[in-house]
Amino acid sequence: MRYDFMTLDVFTDQVFGGNQLAVLTDARGLTSEAMQLVAREFNYPETTFVLPPDDPAHARRVRIFTPRAELSFAGHPTIGTACALVLAKLCPPGEFVLEEGVGPVTVSTKQDGSNYAARLRVESAPETTETVPGAHDMAAVVSVAPGDVLQTFAAGMGPKFTYVQLASKELVDAAQLDHHHWRRVLGDSWGPSVFIFAGELNDGAKLYGRMFAPSFGIPEDPATGAASAALVGTAAIKAGGRSGRFALEMVQGVAMGRPSFISASAEIKDGRVTAIEVGGTSAFVAEGKIEVPDHLLER
Repeated sequence: MRYDFMTLDVFTDQVFGGNQLAVLTDARGLTSEAMQLVAREFNYPETTFVLPPDDPAHARRVRIFTPRAELSFAGHPTIGTACALVLAKLCPPGEFVLEEGVGPVTVSTKQDGSNYAARLRVESAPETTETVPGAHDMAAVVSVAPGDVLQTFAAGMGPKFTYVQLASKELVDAAQLDHHHWRRVLGDSWGPSVFIFAGELNDGAKLYGRMFAPSFGIPEDPATGAASAALVGTAAIKAGGRSGRFALEMVQGVAMGRPSFISASAEIKDGRVTAIEVGGTSAFVAEGKIEVPDHLLER
C-alpha cells in the first residue's frame, strides 16, 4: 500500500538547511514494525507518523521514530509535523493539540513568508539527575581538554541529554565524539545523548551547540528541539529566578552545513518551571508516496 509523505527542513526558513523531517500525514494501518522500517528507509534524524487522536478534542496523534527507536517526544518533529498538517490543509493555521508519548502537546502555527512557523508548549519541567559524569570524563567523550569544559549537567524532555558547556564556539566546532569513551561513560547512562554548547546561560543569551545521539542512530543532529527545551528549563532554575520568563536562542548545525535556529523559553512561578515553549520555522522540501508491503500492515 502507498502512503503519502512530505519532507521539510525544520528550524530554518531555507531549503537544505535546518533538520530534515519526513511526515506520513495519514499513517493508519501501519504497524510499529513498519514505522520503524520506514524511518530507517528515510534515515533522517526523525520521521513522524500521523494518526487519528485518542481524544476527539485533539487534532492528531503523532508517533516519532529515529532510524533506531521510537521517541516519546521531540522538538523538531513536533514543529515540522504541525507545519506539515497546515501545508497539507489537514489542520487550519492557529492553535491545536497533538498527542505524543509524553501526552498532549499544544502547538500554534502561523505563516512566515512562504513558510510556516510553529511553537510548541509543554506544561511541565525537565527531568534531571544528580548522577552526571565529570569534566574529565566528558572531555574524553568529546575529544577536548578537561580545562576546556566549564560544567556538565544532565536533563531531559522525553529524550535525556548530558550537557557539556565548552569555553568557546571554536571548541564546539573542533569537538569530535569518541565512541570508545562514549560507550564507557554514557552508553548505559541516564543521559546517553551528548549536547555540547558555548555561551552563557543567561536570560536572552544566544548559545551555539551541537548534539550527538549514537544510541538513536543519529551521528549528529542539525537541530534538537527537545535538547533546547530541557536546556532552557534547567538554565532558568540555575539562574535562580523566582517568577517570570527565561528565554534562550540556539544556533545549531552550522558545522554540518545545515544552520538551524531555535527559540526556547521557560515560564517560572515561585522558583518552579511550569511550562516550556520551543519554536521555529519549517521549509517545505518535497512530497510523494512510499510503498509499504502488505505484510507490514495491521490485519
